[in-house]
Amino acid sequence: MKTVISSLFLLTLLLSCNKESAHVDYKTETVEAAEMAPMISENYSYNVNETEKNKSDIKIIKNGNLRFETQNLQNSFIAIQKAIKSHKAYVQNDDSGKDYESTYRHITIRLPNAYFDSFINEISKGVKHFDKKEISAQDVTEEFVDLEARLKAKRTLENRYLEILKKANKVTEILEIEKELASIREEIEAKEGRLKYLQSKVAMSIISIEMYTENPTGTGTTISYGSKMWNAISSGFNGLSSFFLGILHIWPFILIFVVAFFLIRRKLKNKNK
Repeated sequence: MKTVISSLFLLTLLLSCNKESAHVDYKTETVEAAEMAPMISENYSYNVNETEKNKSDIKIIKNGNLRFETQNLQNSFIAIQKAIKSHKAYVQNDDSGKDYESTYRHITIRLPNAYFDSFINEISKGVKHFDKKEISAQDVTEEFVDLEARLKAKRTLENRYLEILKKANKVTEILEIEKELASIREEIEAKEGRLKYLQSKVAMSIISIEMYTENPTGTGTTISYGSKMWNAISSGFNGLSSFFLGILHIWPFILIFVVAFFLIRRKLKNKNK
């Protein structure tokens, strides 16, 4: 009898030890996963600076901003259109108009980064002088590679948490792991968005071209001296109309001022008497 009781006691003790051991293993894995994030980030930061940067291609964002005078806007635009077709580019924005001094056309062009320099050289032919010629090249290689490395680290950490989630039994443990996963996935989405933005900027350059002419014949129209006089008269009339309309907006204040003026004037007359 004593032998049977002793055997049951030993069996119960072994089972309880196994459960405790499994629970400790889960807790250990959770702590290891929580501590894993900074370690992975630091390791990949080291790899970015030492190894991966040397292997990756250079990532440069190129932009151009040009402004010049032309004798004929239409001919200049036709030349730019030819350059756009031959360099696989497209017009993102096209704005034209005229002011008192000149007629202008402002074009924003997007084209593959590889054709940037040759496009600038082609449209510069025939331009005697650039009022403004700004060419910028921003090297984003380090940020690009760093983002890729951090994304890889975050995805590794996400997979680790998913493995631990499969072993979790308690509701509190499951909720805690899912909370960590939500935070990791949010960081992954943010870094993926930034990476896509950089990829778009690196792949397609932007060139802004503003050309103008002081000769109205550049657009096929002429402006006579009489038309200029009539425009000046119309502008003056419009200014006068705006002035009277402005007065109508403040008529209550004018009325108060007039009434106050007459009251003060009457008091001064009474004092003098």
